[in-house]
Amino acid sequence: MDEKTIRKVESHLRGTFANARITLAPRPKQKDSCEVYVGEEFIGVVYQDEDEDGSFMFEMAILAEDLP
Repeated sequence: MDEKTIRKVESHLRGTFANARITLAPRPKQKDSCEVYVGEEFIGVVYQDEDEDGSFMFEMAILAEDLP
């Protein structure tokens, strides 16, 4: 994902989740996705949708040990 696309998706996620601390960072070995952080905590990955040009998928795992 290029820088312009990353910033556009980042802006969308910040607005959707009302959280200005969300940031996206490119993945060194993957060109079709970027990592999503809230502050310094990694929370998931955004992928470019292979089937729908200009669309993206956000994947976030919730681990058992993170639940109360």
